[in-house]
Amino acid sequence: MDKIFINDLQIETTIGIYEWEKRIKQIVSIDIVMDADIAKASQSDKIADTLDYKAVSKKVINFVENSKVELVEVLVEKIAKIIIDEFEVPRVKVTVKKPGAIRGSKEVGISIERTQKD
Repeated sequence: MDKIFINDLQIETTIGIYEWEKRIKQIVSIDIVMDADIAKASQSDKIADTLDYKAVSKKVINFVENSKVELVEVLVEKIAKIIIDEFEVPRVKVTVKKPGAIRGSKEVGISIERTQKD
């Protein structure tokens, strides 16, 4: 299976368990790797024959900007579900990173892989 990816998609959102985090916007960085069969598109040169990563990124941006969750675990699962359900991706790997969440660390985060069967 071929892979289509989006790396370091930075989005402002409300996320966190502390009261002060619930009142501010923070940046999360998202990496997405999606299984896709690009064979038809490689012959036709038509966007309709492949997974449109711009459409995926717009959907993820809209969702994340408007979400208000406490845990990165919730955010990463919901992103994976949207991609699988709405774009019919058979398998996706989603990583959500929260820069600056721990002093002395560049970022913390969670990486999951999900399939349509999950």
